[in-house]
Amino acid sequence: MTRRDFVRMGAAGGACAGPMIAGAAAAQRPNIIVMLADDIGYGDLGCYGATRAKTPNLDRLAARGVRFTDAHSSSATCTPTRYSLMTGEYAFRKKGTGVLPGDAALIVDPARPTVASILQQAGYATGCVGKWHLGLGSGNVDWNGEIAPGPREVGFDYSFIVPATGDRVPCVYVENRRVAGLDPKDPIQVSYKEKIGNEPTGRERPDLLKMKLSQGHDGTIVNGISRIGFMSGGKSARWVDEDMAQTLTGKAASFIEKNRAKPFFLYFATHDIHVPRVPNDKFRGTSQCGLRCDAIRQLDWCAGQLLATLERLKLTGNTLVIFTSDNGPVVDDGYNDGSVEALGSHKPAGPLRGGKYSIYEGGTRMPFLASWPARIKPGVSDALISQVDLAASFASLTGGKLADDASPDSLNMLPALLGESRQGRDHLVEHAQGIALRKGPWKLIPAREAQGKKAASSLELFNLAGDIGETKNVAAANPEVVREMSALLENIRKSGRSRPLV
Repeated sequence: MTRRDFVRMGAAGGACAGPMIAGAAAAQRPNIIVMLADDIGYGDLGCYGATRAKTPNLDRLAARGVRFTDAHSSSATCTPTRYSLMTGEYAFRKKGTGVLPGDAALIVDPARPTVASILQQAGYATGCVGKWHLGLGSGNVDWNGEIAPGPREVGFDYSFIVPATGDRVPCVYVENRRVAGLDPKDPIQVSYKEKIGNEPTGRERPDLLKMKLSQGHDGTIVNGISRIGFMSGGKSARWVDEDMAQTLTGKAASFIEKNRAKPFFLYFATHDIHVPRVPNDKFRGTSQCGLRCDAIRQLDWCAGQLLATLERLKLTGNTLVIFTSDNGPVVDDGYNDGSVEALGSHKPAGPLRGGKYSIYEGGTRMPFLASWPARIKPGVSDALISQVDLAASFASLTGGKLADDASPDSLNMLPALLGESRQGRDHLVEHAQGIALRKGPWKLIPAREAQGKKAASSLELFNLAGDIGETKNVAAANPEVVREMSALLENIRKSGRSRPLV
């Protein structure tokens, strides 16, 4: 079965929305922009209560759309979240979806449907700009030639990407299938096993670093910052960290401009506020809580530039804009950039427990904003939704229906996404070195074995309705809830899907 066979276009909606909802939405055929920030926490935006980190553009987006209070990434780290968002499948089901090195092979099967291919087949121009981190090629990538498979093979007409993360080599952009700006006389080599070439590393020459280390990140030095892994060559193609936000935002705005005459889908995955945090000089020192919050200001500027582009082209009214983050916040993530000392009273996760890498709510409960002025009425929603639902929801939005064997964990949450229903998911899985289950106000975290220096833990149950900070384990007092949720989680784990067959 080909990918085209997976998505059957017609008048019917997805699993949860009726044909009238899907048909009406499809007739309007909105442009769609998904902005996926990196490491932004539930408490990092002004519209979610932040006062020391200013986000006027995102606050404006929230004011004209729906601000969700119980929306989730599917994982507490980047690669598995991006995999789930793209494919509609929980990443815990597929081996090899952990945080990838910069030279990893593509982990998305080109034969399966993705958010991009669903919209591409519905007639949308599709573009991917920013952080990719889903692997490229089939292994042993030749960075000096055509790089495939990649974004194009999974549904994107155009791509301008950071292959992995800003703290990993290779420190170059890939436009469509080739490294942008590469001089063939200066070929790139990349290794995650051993040093290559004769360029200094952070371990060898810490005196050359403009950003000191707290742990790891002691490989090849690029732009005065040492990275994970080793590379040589490609000098003309290497990015300048201080210019990255402007470069990526410019490419995203250009994609909108070039495709303004037809429906388009833009997946804009920012580097901010992932480490290394190296905001442009126009943002450095502009916040009240250090470099991390300066990077938040830069992120907000990026969002504002795209919103301004829509306004200039008179596309705002019929464009669905979604803003969210890939996982919870982290302050020290390998570079000693002063963010811990400067944090002050700012709480990146807001009232939530945990953050990036954590199974608690701070790991996966995300800021999530949805604006579509022609359709969405401003408001706040406590509907339980997940980024894994975008595949089924976008299929419904454009008049399609997923085949039963496509996007096995993606539910059509279109009515909730558009603020037309307060009914969200019945349950969802959260993932971070193990899986947990949300069902209504309840959160079940199974007992976990010891990992590394961490001690083993007991089963935990929280009632988030009165304990959003997950401070009181009520498992002993609610054995029936524990049994019911444990059985449901085990069934989800073993069944290979959570989307009902229709």
